[in-house]
Amino acid sequence: MSAIAITPQPRTIQTRPTQVRPAQVRPPHAQPTRPSARPVARGQVRLTRRGRLVVFVGSLLLILGLAFGFGARSAATDEPEQTRVITVGDGDTLWQIAGDIAPAGEVRDMVAHIQQLNGMDTGGLQAGQKLVVPVAG
Repeated sequence: MSAIAITPQPRTIQTRPTQVRPAQVRPPHAQPTRPSARPVARGQVRLTRRGRLVVFVGSLLLILGLAFGFGARSAATDEPEQTRVITVGDGDTLWQIAGDIAPAGEVRDMVAHIQQLNGMDTGGLQAGQKLVVPVAG
């Protein structure tokens, strides 16, 4: 069997001579100076561009979550709508049927509601067809 041994080669590090600066004398009560261009007041928070983006996206998600949470709760009804089944007669139209059930002036809305309850794309009816309609009242 043969074995290969790999050893790292030593690196030589070249250093430059550094200049030694004389120590700056500060009074003992002086605050250390900051290298930033703008001084920051104590207790103030500075956000980077990424930090502002994170705060914005987090706020947006919180608002959307609250809107969906409260919106879903207010739209739901606990009581199912009472309906009955009628049979379409000769010459009956959806408008006439909706007019018999709907309160005054809301026939158009009742037609759309009956179409939704029965999964109808159009208002065409056939004699003998069964329709689910809301109970009048």
